[in-house]
Amino acid sequence: MEYPFAQSGGKDPRTRYYVDPRRIVWRSEGTDSIVQRAELLLTGGDGQATLTRKNGCTLRSGAENRAGLLIDFGLELQGGIQLCVWSANENRKTVKLRVRFGESAMEAMSELGGEGNAGNDHAVRDQVVEVSSFLGTTEVGNTGYRFVRIDLLETECEIELKSVRGICLLRDIPYKGSFRCSDPLLDRIWQTGAYTVHLNMQEYLWDGVKRDRLVWIGDMHPEIAAIGAVFGYNEVVPKSLDLVRDNTPLPGWMNRIASYSAWWIWIQRDWYKLNGDIAYLREQRAYLLGLIGQFDESIDSEGRFNDPRPFLDWPTSPNRSGVEAGVHALLIAAVAAAAELCALLDEPDAERRCRAMERRLRKRLPEHGGSKQAAALLALAGLLDADAVNRDVLAAGGARGISTFLGYYVLKARAEAGDISGSLDCIREYWGGMLSLGATTFWEDFNLDWLDNAARIDELTPPGQNDVHGLFGDYCYKGYRHSLCHGWAAGPTAWLSEYVLGIRVKEAGCQVIEVRPMLGDLDWAEGSFPTPHGTIRVKHEKRSDGTIATEIEEPPGVTVI
Repeated sequence: MEYPFAQSGGKDPRTRYYVDPRRIVWRSEGTDSIVQRAELLLTGGDGQATLTRKNGCTLRSGAENRAGLLIDFGLELQGGIQLCVWSANENRKTVKLRVRFGESAMEAMSELGGEGNAGNDHAVRDQVVEVSSFLGTTEVGNTGYRFVRIDLLETECEIELKSVRGICLLRDIPYKGSFRCSDPLLDRIWQTGAYTVHLNMQEYLWDGVKRDRLVWIGDMHPEIAAIGAVFGYNEVVPKSLDLVRDNTPLPGWMNRIASYSAWWIWIQRDWYKLNGDIAYLREQRAYLLGLIGQFDESIDSEGRFNDPRPFLDWPTSPNRSGVEAGVHALLIAAVAAAAELCALLDEPDAERRCRAMERRLRKRLPEHGGSKQAAALLALAGLLDADAVNRDVLAAGGARGISTFLGYYVLKARAEAGDISGSLDCIREYWGGMLSLGATTFWEDFNLDWLDNAARIDELTPPGQNDVHGLFGDYCYKGYRHSLCHGWAAGPTAWLSEYVLGIRVKEAGCQVIEVRPMLGDLDWAEGSFPTPHGTIRVKHEKRSDGTIATEIEEPPGVTVI
């Protein structure tokens, strides 16, 4: 039958999974409060109360102290928890619990209020709930988390929990792309980046599952590169692009940032190259032409862009030269992409207008101010020599000075200079640094200095060590506001597929694929890449003379060069 609401609100594209707790990190101790049999929560539960009772996990609060425990679900999730209660004492109808979610153990233990606390912005992570006290099941929460603290708030009260299950919501989609190599750390990094972006593929493509849970167009460029390498086509990408387009009538700038409208153009070109969907591209014609005109009117005869709110990324923000140079290089890439799109849409006048804009922009060479992000974008735009930029700026200090967002473009610029081994070391040092602290997804920001005397995020910070989540961060991500699952950090997943496996799309819809592996210090690498025609598989092995032996399996409809 067809339900009466079937056409009214749509169907949730996500699948609901239950996740059992993996570990009890902490439990309260006191003379008049107690937590008993907490380990029973780790044995799995069906979430269904029954009349045939067995011993469960008991929380007992006295007159002064409250019983509580901290649960680790083992990896970052998006969703909430399900609490199944057998009973509480004194014939209570409901019992008040405080439930705190955290992406780190210390965040779940933190209090609301004050600078650096995640608070309840975007999603509630700290709340008081009333649960049914007799044979009841209650669901709580909708946020990004790995850890949950549960406290019994009632005095002189006891409650018996049958089970506590994590609820994870994400799209049930196969990982068509893959990556393996002679370095297991790089394998973990590829997989972690893939899971990071997968978790953010909710109804729309978010930046982070805890914060901001919004569609930021700039963030989407490295995200769609990773999606293309792992999943291939997914409707979350055009759905999210269209959401921001439809909510940004011209002459507005997407997300109120001019450079993000430039990212939208770049994304449209790259998404078309991956999927070859000309019908979808034609739907963008009117908006694209209007946006081209808006950029043209904002670029003067000397190639200077009148940007009302210049923004590249947060770590570059204090470097005004770096911001200006990076945005300038981004505009060059965007108008060049716009020219390609206009040619595909048979808009010769608009194409000529884009080429003229590009020529004006190339008159200027802004100073990058030592910013690795800006220098990388200038090199990728062809304004600076890639070899010189890599030697003098990008390779200096290893991974210091890069960001999780634009670090992807630093890796690309270094690879274009032929520095594959340096790029691999950068990935190991920077993204591997997050894994060394217990990360299961990649973060909104990271700085190598944070590693000094840092405790892991999956433990309570011991005396004398630094709480890396609560102590660090800046701008909009101070302390526990810092997102530990941010899709823009998944760049290495796309990069490893593009440069180590060497799989590059040369014609729209992956009709022509170039395979040019660069192994650097690796002995071998193998993997797969999804295309609209099927999955291409490659295997590379370094010979004793340094040359590479390659095996390729391509699906019908794909030409490999």
